[in-house]
Amino acid sequence: MNEPTKRTLILGVGNLLMGDEGVGVHAIKQLQAEKLPENVALLDGGTGGFHLLSLFQEYDPIILVDATMDGKPAGTVAVTQPRFASDFPRTLSAHDIGLRDLLESAQLVGPLPKLFLITVSIQEIRSMVMELSDPIQRSLTGVVDAVFDILKAGSGGPIRPI
Repeated sequence: MNEPTKRTLILGVGNLLMGDEGVGVHAIKQLQAEKLPENVALLDGGTGGFHLLSLFQEYDPIILVDATMDGKPAGTVAVTQPRFASDFPRTLSAHDIGLRDLLESAQLVGPLPKLFLITVSIQEIRSMVMELSDPIQRSLTGVVDAVFDILKAGSGGPIRPI
């Protein structure tokens, strides 16, 4: 009997009404234009929340995309494999609950899937602004490339059409 193909989730979080803080959601919109493998799902996670907890049992791996205020130049894209809640950047004020809180709660429910965190460095949160600043808009290409690099590494071969 064939083992079912694991489903991968790409989860973008952020608040679209807070400018660059919404980069995770903008990344999901950008990825919707790409040809992704059939076992990959995209989800706009909005500002987070405990309703996302079930995703940690439904998908493996999960690729998370979020903004961070880490002091790096705006638009810096970084990829990490967080194993503990402390591996996540601090919560930005626009989220209902942060990824760190979500991960801590998910650990109580059961084993965690393999996680990848793609962060985009931002400089400020701008209230009631739906557009991304130029450096953050340009960073979306790097986010898409990072997603495909993660997917490629997991599949053992190229996935993105050239």
